Amino acid sequence: MFTGIIENTGVVKEIISTGTNKTFWITSPLSVELKVDQSVSHNGVCLTVEAIENGMHRVTAIEETLVKTQLNQWAINTQINVERCMQMNGRLDGHIVQGHVDTVATCIAAIVKEGSWEYSFQIANNFAALIIEKGSIAINGISLTIFNVGHNLFSVAIIPYTFNNTNMQFLKKGDLVNIEFDMIGKYINRMQELKY
Repeated sequence: MFTGIIENTGVVKEIISTGTNKTFWITSPLSVELKVDQSVSHNGVCLTVEAIENGMHRVTAIEETLVKTQLNQWAINTQINVERCMQMNGRLDGHIVQGHVDTVATCIAAIVKEGSWEYSFQIANNFAALIIEKGSIAINGISLTIFNVGHNLFSVAIIPYTFNNTNMQFLKKGDLVNIEFDMIGKYINRMQELKY
């Protein structure tokens, strides 16, 4: 379980393909603080730390993860957002993020404002019911607030701290991002679907 408050960014240093899996070696200031078997959010995807060596940590994504996220697009030197799992004895600064990515979205606009940045995204129509005005969403693992909601379109605003300390600074029009919708909203939507 995560909060969507990114601790640091990391860089992909090596990619190994084995069957339908991909293994990534990632360097981050957090790498040396991690433990084997620990769950860590990588661009919003919960992955298990398998090894730690030379200031890097290793994780593997299976086919299911690669199909539903943008991890398949990672290359050497890709910058990613990293967050360790939350501790239950502290404040929940973002919102409840599971690290279970629902889908990807396409960035359709990136606008520089005076003192902030505004990004707009398009998702598949079948996820439209999960975006609401002022609702929470995790984009590449970052807890953000939705506004300017259209049918399958929405925007988020980025403050300077988030811009400078996450990979949002590299995001441009046409890029794919990992999306995790608010968990409570997903349960409510499912209950509504099951009503006869």
